[in-house]
Amino acid sequence: MRSLLLVLGILAVGAVGADEATMDAEIDHLLDAVAASDCTFIRNGKEHDARAARDHLSTKRRRGRRYFDTAEEFIDRIASKSSWSGKDYRIRCDGEEQTAQAWFTAVLDRYRNPQ
Repeated sequence: MRSLLLVLGILAVGAVGADEATMDAEIDHLLDAVAASDCTFIRNGKEHDARAARDHLSTKRRRGRRYFDTAEEFIDRIASKSSWSGKDYRIRCDGEEQTAQAWFTAVLDRYRNPQ
């Protein structure tokens, strides 16, 4: 019985590790996508280039790790609005502006479901 519980515990830890690795890969992809874009990141009314956006979100990711367990939660809780002002982040690409939440959600969807 102890052996069975030990094996089940090891499998559970392995599954959690795999889920975390998947989440980390997805978030890495989101940050790489914004850095590689020609988009403007708008934070608290100020415009930032794509690399500055990635750097800012990378810092928030490290500092806010306890607030998310999935890529969706990272988008919702970290990458979509200012924790300081509460204002939504926005992204402008090719003259079209949208919320960062919508932009990152679309990027995540394309990553998970390549056409």
